[in-house]
Amino acid sequence: MAARRQYEELARQLSAIGAVKRGLGRVLPHECPAGSAAVLTLLDRHGEMRMSRLAELLAIDMSVTSRHVAHVAERGWIDRSPDPADKRSRILRLTPAGQDMLAELSERYMNALVHYLADWSDDEVDQLNTLLGRLRTSFGDCRPVSAAQAAPAAPPTSAAPPAPPPPPTPLVEQTTRTPV
Repeated sequence: MAARRQYEELARQLSAIGAVKRGLGRVLPHECPAGSAAVLTLLDRHGEMRMSRLAELLAIDMSVTSRHVAHVAERGWIDRSPDPADKRSRILRLTPAGQDMLAELSERYMNALVHYLADWSDDEVDQLNTLLGRLRTSFGDCRPVSAAQAAPAAPPTSAAPPAPPPPPTPLVEQTTRTPV
C-alpha cells in the first residue's frame, strides 16, 4: 500500500487536473461547451437513451441535463422522439449533424493533446492511458459512496501503530479555483 504522503500528492495532482480540463475545454467550439460535448459523447458511446439515463451517466441534476439537451437539440445535434413505452418520456439519439460535431470535437481534442504532449514519448502516453484507465476502473461509475464504503481497509498487522486515515476527499469537486 502506498504511503500517506503519496496519496496526499496524488490528491494534489488530481485536483490540478481541473486546469488540464479547462485547457482542453478552450479548444471546444463556442457553440458546443463542455456540457454539450458530454451529452454528444455519451449518446455516441451508449446509444439512444432516456433523459433520466443521461442524467445518471452525467452524474448531474435532471434540470441541468435538460438544459444541456435543449442546447444540443436546438442545434440539430440530437433528436428527441417520444418513447414508445412511455409517451411522457423522450428518447434521445444523435443526428448526422451530431456525429459531425463529435468528429470535430475529437479532432480538436486530439490536436490539443498532440500539442501539449509533444515532448512525451509513445511509452509515456501509453503509461498515462493505462494508469488513467486503471484509476477509472478503481472508481467504478463514480456514484457517491457510503461512509462504510469509503472507510479505509484494515491495515496489515505490524509492530508499528497504523497511521491515522486521511480526511475524506470529495469524489467530485466542482470549483473554479485553480489549485495551488
